[in-house]
Amino acid sequence: MQRVSQTIDVTNPQQRESGIESAAAAVRRGEPVVLPTDTVYGIGADAFSPQAVAVLLAAKGRNRSMPPPVLIGRAEVMDALADEIPDSARRLAETFWPGGLTIILRAQPSLAWDLGETRGTVALRMPADEIALDLLSAVGPMAVSSANRTGMPAATTAVQAREMLAEAVAVYLEGGERSAQQASTIVDCTAEPPRVVRLGAVPLHELQAVVPGTLGLEPPE
Repeated sequence: MQRVSQTIDVTNPQQRESGIESAAAAVRRGEPVVLPTDTVYGIGADAFSPQAVAVLLAAKGRNRSMPPPVLIGRAEVMDALADEIPDSARRLAETFWPGGLTIILRAQPSLAWDLGETRGTVALRMPADEIALDLLSAVGPMAVSSANRTGMPAATTAVQAREMLAEAVAVYLEGGERSAQQASTIVDCTAEPPRVVRLGAVPLHELQAVVPGTLGLEPPE
């Protein structure tokens, strides 16, 4: 039977709780949902369900060579998902979480998950968005990528996301416009010093103020 997607306006206080519950139920069934974040809209799924992650990647038209990052609802979850966390990563998380910084770390080898070809790493972020945090609190860590077909602009509303992803997504949470924000900055903390692999919401000079020596996008001469 073909899925019929729901779009729920969670800017309406009367619909917010039921919208979060509907999205959480879909995630627990292994289905992808679209949610607002503090950067752009994301398509998310249960990070611990390889099948759900595969459905997410297929919806975007993406293969396993581009694994999605994982959003977490509390900074403390980092210790459950990552291994050998360096002090630099902890300082960055303490300063910029919740917010627009994604940190690449070594994944806990004992975790039973499959995000794609991660080479033993995981990219973690705690978003500064109440709707996203409510959903993460209900379901735990989620694999989340920008809500768009690969090669197209990231959605800044749930309506835009639905135009691209259609019935591939079970629940769309409409939380209002998100176009004013940049995508997150991504920093690789699996080696010292950390290196920026994508510049976005957090500029390099702010990272370097917290962790001196953080490398920018250009390799050293």
